[in-house]
Amino acid sequence: MSSTELPNLPATAVAPRPGAVAVAEGERLDSVGLPGLTLSVRSRPPARPGLPPALYVHGLGGSSQNWSALMPLLADVVDGEALDLPGFGDSPPPDDGDYSVTGHARAVIRYLDARSRGPVHLFGNSLGGAVTTRVAAVRPDLVRTLTLVSPALPELRVQRTAVPTGLLALPGVAGLFTRLTKEWSAEQRVRGVMGLCYGDPGRVTPEGFHAAVREMERRLQLPYFWDAMARSARGIVNAYTLGGQHGLWRQAERVLAPTLLVYGGRDLLVSYRMAHKAAAAFRDSRLLTLPDAGHVAMMEYPESVATAFRELLMDTAESSAPGARTAAGS
Repeated sequence: MSSTELPNLPATAVAPRPGAVAVAEGERLDSVGLPGLTLSVRSRPPARPGLPPALYVHGLGGSSQNWSALMPLLADVVDGEALDLPGFGDSPPPDDGDYSVTGHARAVIRYLDARSRGPVHLFGNSLGGAVTTRVAAVRPDLVRTLTLVSPALPELRVQRTAVPTGLLALPGVAGLFTRLTKEWSAEQRVRGVMGLCYGDPGRVTPEGFHAAVREMERRLQLPYFWDAMARSARGIVNAYTLGGQHGLWRQAERVLAPTLLVYGGRDLLVSYRMAHKAAAAFRDSRLLTLPDAGHVAMMEYPESVATAFRELLMDTAESSAPGARTAAGS
């Protein structure tokens, strides 16, 4: 149900300046101002002009940096940008304080509309998976394809390992956790997050671990860090309880875009058993299961995710080719 700032495999981030967000070689960070909202956007130059646009959306506690391992692997097929959701990464909190799934989805939609980048190949992990599902359902004109890595869609039986993250949604719990863990070092926090989010934390390089520690130290100095975490966690829980046409599973059924679903067999936050339910809900879906992956497969196994996305592109191109539907129906 969450993904937190973790080192990529292999680590590519350079040492950040004090108080600065790390930027990998070839990346740049831009700030986009919208009324009541400022968003930080990570990008890298595409391999050639004219490639279709892509937008990557991270999960709870994460940032655009979570996509730094995958983005260069797809730079020859898409013109990619990764968004820092409001209150995360280098994006300040939204003026209206709305951290709901709908609020985050509205931020994504406003960005795409303002930049006239749609339709895009849309990627989402965890919370970002719920957000992008909502975007694809309510604004199909903005989405070419949808790729979801461990999307935070409602589960009837939540894994026990995901309960502490969900408890952040309760009033006062974030403050209590802050007091109880005030003596924890950034290294201890990162090791805990890695153990929760990675299928095998031992695969992380020392350089990647130290980069994650520096980022954790930066975040802990932000006055709104825990508030953004708690309110966004509450947004996920609230989204789980919505029924009718606003329910996330109902909206998944409304998604028209070809969808790639990626699930990890060692995911402690989004149950592996939800993979087949998701494959049945999204009308035009493909399923990639990675038995050794945890919650952030795009960071642990970026090559596998990139290959699956390329196959999605090929299938989509073939199905949209002139005469494809006639041939399929003959």
